Amino acid sequence: MPSVLKTSLKGKTSNTTEKGYERARDILQSAREIFAAEGYGGLSMRSVAAHVGVSLSNVQHYFGSKDTLIEALLLDSLNQFQEKIDHIVASMVGKSRVEQFLATIDMFLEEMGDPVTRGMFFEFWALATRNTFASALMEKMQVRERKAIFKLIQGMSPRISDEDCIIRAALIVAQVEGLMLFRLRNRPKRPELEGLEKAAREAVLRLATQP
Repeated sequence: MPSVLKTSLKGKTSNTTEKGYERARDILQSAREIFAAEGYGGLSMRSVAAHVGVSLSNVQHYFGSKDTLIEALLLDSLNQFQEKIDHIVASMVGKSRVEQFLATIDMFLEEMGDPVTRGMFFEFWALATRNTFASALMEKMQVRERKAIFKLIQGMSPRISDEDCIIRAALIVAQVEGLMLFRLRNRPKRPELEGLEKAAREAVLRLATQP
């Protein structure tokens, strides 16, 4: 069970059972889908309760407020990304670091292609431009993403310093996230951009390995 759920439920006076964690997971998934489709304005504790098929008090039992739910939603998504990175590294023992890095980038590109994931992060970005709470969450998310990529590329090339790796990790995150702009739901497909993801994959590999 991702630690973010346990952290979010710390304030509860009663112990949380496995069934309780499953209910919390259902609540987060419903919140993710509503937030991705309808944004912050469309997300409410009541709408999540209706989506899950439970009472409003049941949702409030696990997540005390809308902002608590939003924070748990973002941190849970980040934990899922980290778990997938850890799985890639663990399952590719014996493979080169370049292969592990590219497998991780492919995972990010695949995840960012998911309509719910993409919609959720677009809404977070939009909200962060006008909401201090969301801006702080977005900063926390990007710090974690940069650290994850930094750990993957640090020392990959002995001619790239740690300081430079930090900057390159930020550029890699920016490039991968920026690709989502070309995957907008209503955006027409452009034939001249057919090889965009392949080119981005090659570009981030250069950032990770070339001085």
